[in-house]
Amino acid sequence: MLACAAALLAPSAALAAHSVGTAGQIAWVRSAATRFVTAEQAGSGASACGILDVSLRATEHGRTCGQRWDTRLATLLHQPGARARLRAQKRAIATAVVQVHGNLATIELATPLMDGPNRFRWSENCWMLDG
Repeated sequence: MLACAAALLAPSAALAAHSVGTAGQIAWVRSAATRFVTAEQAGSGASACGILDVSLRATEHGRTCGQRWDTRLATLLHQPGARARLRAQKRAIATAVVQVHGNLATIELATPLMDGPNRFRWSENCWMLDG
């Protein structure tokens, strides 16, 4: 079962200056992005999948989302500089511009969270990474 963090901290006025959405929405998107990067740092495919939109969690070729991400993260974490890049990305999330429009949100980071545009979708009562 997927769980969303309920504890949200309101961003300072400076952080929210260029973001669009309510303080709660912005904080929640940042929280989801942080949880995703934390899962990557830990090499936890199951935790990473817990932040992914349902369309990205399907079993493919007999491999669950968690199995696929375990493999992907093991490869990622063995790359030179990967852990430092993840730490830098995690720090950047706190001040990143977040744009919330209806049930879609984006977070502007120098590097993508996955392979896409850092887009989140409101589904399952959570902001879920959608690419």
